[in-house]
Amino acid sequence: MSNAETTKISIDALRNGDRAEFARMVDAYSAPIYRLGLKMLGNSQDAEDVLQNTFLNALTHLADFQGRSSLSTWLYRIASNEALMLMRRKKPAFNIEDVQTEDSDEGLMPEIFVDWSLLPEDELLTGESKSAIDRAIASLPENLRMAFVLRDIEDISIKETAEILNLTESNVKTRLLRARMVLREQLSVYYGERLTRKEEK
Repeated sequence: MSNAETTKISIDALRNGDRAEFARMVDAYSAPIYRLGLKMLGNSQDAEDVLQNTFLNALTHLADFQGRSSLSTWLYRIASNEALMLMRRKKPAFNIEDVQTEDSDEGLMPEIFVDWSLLPEDELLTGESKSAIDRAIASLPENLRMAFVLRDIEDISIKETAEILNLTESNVKTRLLRARMVLREQLSVYYGERLTRKEEK
């Protein structure tokens, strides 16, 4: 978000229909919004749809933007809603994991741990490893995935993530803990297998 954060966008100019200012906003926020769509939906076409729909929605509702939240929070909220709506249209089957609203701390401890430090750094950064991480993120229930992508990938603060998702900060922290624990367990399986292969050589 460094480009977006350092680019001062005039809300008044946007409301007055300044096309150049709208273009500056699109330029500043396109990359992170596209990245959010890609991490949530897993393919470039869907990410493009999220990107386009976000800015179309923003353009339509600029007059309604009151400035109670930051411009970035408002855009991320629109993008998050667009991504979730698209995900649910593509996956109509009901999944209790995805709509779970009870954010308790039960069942957070993974059953499998692997000391990844035993693997050389270059192995942790291979294309295969990065693909495994992407698959693990994609397997998260959507409520956990959205919190994880916003906080840990986009580096948005807990406070702003809570505003984007309309949650309490406590709920965001719980979802992040759940997501990180699930990812740790899944990746422990993957890296455990890699360590076993190395030891067998």
